[in-house]
Amino acid sequence: MKSLVLTWQFWAILSATFAALTAIFGKIGVENVGADFATFIRTIVILAAIAAILVASDQWQSFGSVSPRTYLFLVLSGLATGASWLCYFRALKIGDAARVAPIDKLSVVLVALFGVLFLGEKLSGANWAGVALIAAGAMLVAYRG
Repeated sequence: MKSLVLTWQFWAILSATFAALTAIFGKIGVENVGADFATFIRTIVILAAIAAILVASDQWQSFGSVSPRTYLFLVLSGLATGASWLCYFRALKIGDAARVAPIDKLSVVLVALFGVLFLGEKLSGANWAGVALIAAGAMLVAYRG
């Protein structure tokens, strides 16, 4: 039997847990500081943590081992991540974490759409129903009624 730690589900659940903590800690963290400066501090912490993990796990690679195409898409991904974080922290600064996070998670819906449109991925009827339910659920959680 495959170890739980080797499954994508294990890591996805950890990702969701840490994303939830990001919202809670971030909401508290932006109380007395600008949202962009909060994002800057967060980015420095992430950079230091990832560098430490790479060194400790002996996963550091030479920069020359990465293809130009890979660099292009990692840079684009980094720019998109930075834009997402800036927007997220600005939203947390002015909104409730319990309402901001579900709207942010509409990214799940967009990933499904973009995966189909740009990556040629296929989703079944049940998958599309799940995407619709995620969208509806996010809107309902964010709704102030």
